[in-house]
Amino acid sequence: MRGLGRWAEVRATLALAWPLALTNLSQHAMAATHAVILGWYSTEALAAGTLGANLYWLMMAPGLGTAFAAAPVMAQARGRGQRRGGAARGWVREMRRGARSALVATLLLLAPSLALLWQGEWLLRLLGQEPALAAGAGTYLRAMMWGLIPFSGFIVLRGFLAAMDRPGPALWVTGAAVAINAPLAWLLVFGAFGLEGFGVVGAGLASALADLLMLLALLVLIARDRRLRRFRLLGRFWRVDLPRLRETFRIGLPISGQMLLEIGVFSATAIAMGLFGAVAVAAHAIALQVSALSFMVPMGIGQAATARVGVLAGRGDATGAGQAGWVAIGLGAGFMLAMALLLVLGARPIAWAFLDVADTEAAAVAALAAWLLTIAGLFQLADGVQVVASGALRGLKDTQVPMLLAALGYWGIGMPVGVALAVWGGVGPAGLWLGLAAGVLLVAGMLLLRWRRLAEVPQELPSAAGA
Repeated sequence: MRGLGRWAEVRATLALAWPLALTNLSQHAMAATHAVILGWYSTEALAAGTLGANLYWLMMAPGLGTAFAAAPVMAQARGRGQRRGGAARGWVREMRRGARSALVATLLLLAPSLALLWQGEWLLRLLGQEPALAAGAGTYLRAMMWGLIPFSGFIVLRGFLAAMDRPGPALWVTGAAVAINAPLAWLLVFGAFGLEGFGVVGAGLASALADLLMLLALLVLIARDRRLRRFRLLGRFWRVDLPRLRETFRIGLPISGQMLLEIGVFSATAIAMGLFGAVAVAAHAIALQVSALSFMVPMGIGQAATARVGVLAGRGDATGAGQAGWVAIGLGAGFMLAMALLLVLGARPIAWAFLDVADTEAAAVAALAAWLLTIAGLFQLADGVQVVASGALRGLKDTQVPMLLAALGYWGIGMPVGVALAVWGGVGPAGLWLGLAAGVLLVAGMLLLRWRRLAEVPQELPSAAGA
């Protein structure tokens, strides 16, 4: 079996990518909703929730990597099934084992994360945070942490659906969760109908309940689908497949490492921004929110690339896998080029959309945020390329080299350059973002070269992950 023609591949990738991108945007919308509701409750609640959420995502990264590893494992298993004509039951069993191993590996890695989140207040105080703020964040985390395992399970199931070219159910479930989450969070934070609100704890409870409902709803939709329920993904869940578990760790741990490196560099930048005062922190928050929003689309394209490349590589169609990767990279680059123009040309109006004109410091924040958004616009193209190239490489189960490249780009170049420009070069807060831009550009270039190297030797492409 051979891959599709170029334009047919574009259509196939877009058909898979747009529901995944909208799912990512919906998840981002839920986090933004909580921030808005906590901001209405009190400044202290917003600060505690933001601090807790940053620690939450950092603790989630180890388990999330193995959850993401399910997608390439199952995509290649489906491709092997297509190569054999689809009649053999072996590939169905392989996909079930891939999902089960990803869930087991994720549970093992999340156990220490849950223990640390339970001690979130102690951790934050150890990091020098104000006692009152750390206490609020700690109570928030003790409520929110119970959604960690359901959310990771949702990611595994979403990877299964992407491998099956069925991203729709995950989109429907996330969209419903967005609609339910806002009134639920409002009710639990502020209280209503004679019930007393829980403040910041209520936002954590709403998040955990939303994650649990998303997992249960997706399980129900899969169970009701005749084509999907035959996989019995949770069948004999207690049986441990050691070879598949080792493969999941081999693929997933580098993904976790890469996520930690990326989250870490932005967290470190936020901390460094604190050296320049509240205006710098506020401007950084605006630029980060906008750039994170635009990032959700190429992230979805990258997830589609993982599935498309994985299926074609498993099928033995190396040429088709290479074409699928290049098509996805082109789509991600095209979208982010448009976003770059938008951010560069509309930086100031975008910045003011986040600010109250009556605030005495709004003009200073808007001016700095506009400059940071302009810098963000300049590296949008590179950011789109790097996330899609990472997704394409994951389709080949190639995760170790991308992790090392991320370490070099973000921490070997990006952070040192940013600190040097900001502190010693006299550039100030913008210097930190210029460092981020340098790191992203380097990572994108190296990942693109990595993909080019693998895609130009089509006879070796399906097994290139071991290179």
